[in-house]
Amino acid sequence: MPGLRKHAATAVGAALAAAALAGAVPASASAQRHPARVVVTTTDDTVAARVARELRAHGARHVRALPVVHGYSADVPGAYVDQLRRVPGVRSVTVDASVRLMGVNPDLGYDPQNDFGSLYDVSRVIQAQDVYANGYAGRGVDVALIDSGVAPVQGLTSGNVVNGPDLSFESQSPGLAHLDTFGHGTHMASIIAGRDVAQAATAYQGDTAHFNGVAPNSRVVSLKVADHSGATDVSQVIAAIDWVVAHKNDNGLNVRVLNLSFGTDATQSPQLDPLCFAVENAWRKGIVVVVSGGNDGTSGPLTNPAQDPYVIAVGAEDPNGSVNASDDLVPAFSSRGSAARRVDLVAPAVHVLGLRDPASAIDQAVPSARVGTRFFRGSGTSQAAAVVSGAVALLLQRYPTLTPDQVKQQLMATATPFNSATADARGRGVVNVKRAVNQSPVSLAAAQQTATPGTGTGTLEGSRGSFHVGDANGLLTGEQDIFGHAFDSASWATATSAGTAWDGGAWNGTAWTGNAWNSDDWTGNAWNGTAWTGNAWNGNAWNDSSWSGHGWTGNAWNGTGWTDSAWSGNAWNGNAWNGTGWTGTGWTGTGWTGTAWTGTAWLSSGWE
Repeated sequence: MPGLRKHAATAVGAALAAAALAGAVPASASAQRHPARVVVTTTDDTVAARVARELRAHGARHVRALPVVHGYSADVPGAYVDQLRRVPGVRSVTVDASVRLMGVNPDLGYDPQNDFGSLYDVSRVIQAQDVYANGYAGRGVDVALIDSGVAPVQGLTSGNVVNGPDLSFESQSPGLAHLDTFGHGTHMASIIAGRDVAQAATAYQGDTAHFNGVAPNSRVVSLKVADHSGATDVSQVIAAIDWVVAHKNDNGLNVRVLNLSFGTDATQSPQLDPLCFAVENAWRKGIVVVVSGGNDGTSGPLTNPAQDPYVIAVGAEDPNGSVNASDDLVPAFSSRGSAARRVDLVAPAVHVLGLRDPASAIDQAVPSARVGTRFFRGSGTSQAAAVVSGAVALLLQRYPTLTPDQVKQQLMATATPFNSATADARGRGVVNVKRAVNQSPVSLAAAQQTATPGTGTGTLEGSRGSFHVGDANGLLTGEQDIFGHAFDSASWATATSAGTAWDGGAWNGTAWTGNAWNSDDWTGNAWNGTAWTGNAWNGNAWNDSSWSGHGWTGNAWNGTGWTDSAWSGNAWNGNAWNGTGWTGTGWTGTGWTGTAWTGTAWLSSGWE
């Protein structure tokens, strides 16, 4: 199965290259009246054959097969282009306006101005460039990132990352603690707050010489909960959320945003769900929670906890090759939700160029997603959530006293709708941070949400849905955390509301971390983790070598694809990780502090 995934990614990578050479542009009004040269990519050869028949039936000429991308190039009537995009199984339809080569920046390995997956163009789509010009780049705002950790790669070593606790199964391996062996967290951190060079906010406007995230002067507080296969249990995620709430202002921190590009198919009401209650509690304590909506397309409800009515649920948007929102699309993978709960807004999430995490599981599994030596291209509502988290940091620098309800209402009220998608698919539209920053804030009364608050008294098992972790002895199920300690949701809900869910370094009655920071000053110091004293649910002590990821379906991390290749649990199991890329000797990173990496430079050539 991993080999098949890799083949699919290679095919789509070729499609992206073809689109880049073609100079992808949307079909204009005049183009509707004239033939258009298009490149069509599909999901498989069966769909491609059907599309070929449809092309010819609609009068297409010069139909040529492109087997590597399961597609065709053809000259079609301009009026047929939009209809062609809606054909089931069609991945993309790229209109070839004129053949031109991009001007590749040799320091980056791509053209930041003309590659609409670049963070430079993402910032243009959401109009963040004008916000930088006004002096706002997120300074003073910390964004908690609950994910798979952050690797110390260029772009995340300029004082823009601080490590919180490592609550993952790899925390007991000194060479792996805090580091991103999966590759997802590094990509998210780079979208939110990546920067090659710390600059004044105004210097980021028009800066195509460096890599910059959406809010390059904000800071990511990384809480690692997932291991090399992406495996984590809901109990770990809830513990991480509780930790953020308890320590949001420790040692100079100012955590105002929490990014959770994660979701499960929970089987209980959000009013009962403990994971939903955890994010609601963070919301009530002044933290804006941004959650990816999920990548199940039209198949069902939003994932958990995006289903919670209080948080900002984010869907995916495809800029379709232009900054203007009028021609934007909602990709097929983006979850639409239901009448009860839909996404609030959308953000760019197709072929996004974030930082690459060399030798991580994703990097090894999908080499075709690499761009240059530093970057990795991915699609999904994970990326969309990260873009919105960066936008929230910009807004909060401008208006630091806004409540989470006000932030949500401000972003929704100023989002840009587009006609190619219904409100069910796009929410209020694509985030427009320039409008959000320039518009006077909505009042507390107007912004206050009135949904029925949750109780958190449901079950952990209901929160997990079908997403379970396990080892060689079986799956973790029922009302117990990763140490086999009984979880009483009613008692926990009372404790988390009171801010006492964490007692020093203990959560749910078991020591998970140390109970103090390493020092009183911020030099990027990490939370001082201690060895877990509890036992796993099967009675064996956790250590990295005993963990296999058995039973995990890695698509709970809402990244639907790397170079647009869909991935599922089969691609990210214990067998996909061979252990050779990440060893105690390979990561000798005791010098990683969040402000600087004191070892050798982490470039592509430095990894073996």
